[in-house]
Amino acid sequence: MRVNFTVNGRPQEADDVWEGESLLYVLRERMGLPGSKNACEQGECGSCTVRLDGVPVCSCLVAAGQVEGREVTTVEGLADYAKHRESAHPGGGCATGACGTSLQDAQQWRAHSAGGATDSQTGEGAELSPIQQAFIDAGAVQCGFCTPGLLVAADELLERNDTPSDADIREALSGNLCRCTGYEKILDAVRLAAARQGEAV
Repeated sequence: MRVNFTVNGRPQEADDVWEGESLLYVLRERMGLPGSKNACEQGECGSCTVRLDGVPVCSCLVAAGQVEGREVTTVEGLADYAKHRESAHPGGGCATGACGTSLQDAQQWRAHSAGGATDSQTGEGAELSPIQQAFIDAGAVQCGFCTPGLLVAADELLERNDTPSDADIREALSGNLCRCTGYEKILDAVRLAAARQGEAV
């Protein structure tokens, strides 16, 4: 079957999708967007989290056919999504399909310098979404396998709740497992992003 849906704000089409194929497979293998990680394939770890019509879901559990006509946001489009959300829809999202990151741009995504050379090892000087920058600043990234799913889930939390309590953060990230960090630095990163968001208002 053919599936037409929006990925990172741009209309996309996937051809010859078989009925049992997952959204995760379509994103990674057909569209070349490997940010969503393939780990458990059972919806237990959250490494493949994307936003489907604004709601975080495990893309390994979503049949590709279920996304017909719907909006998907992956970690590759997160920086542009956050930038657009702040400039065009303060406190809201972009579900119109008229904005976002093209598939080609997402496949070739690299952090761009805001005004100087970017350090390729540390990422210093890179233009990232607020939650991505907070993860770096708080030291919340170790092996990085769980990070894309955590970023997508945390970004959604901060979009709907700009002053989350620790309980809110834990609840929002409860579907995302991390084997490296012990979670405290991840919580610190979300707290930091929320504080910065509050200062910007």
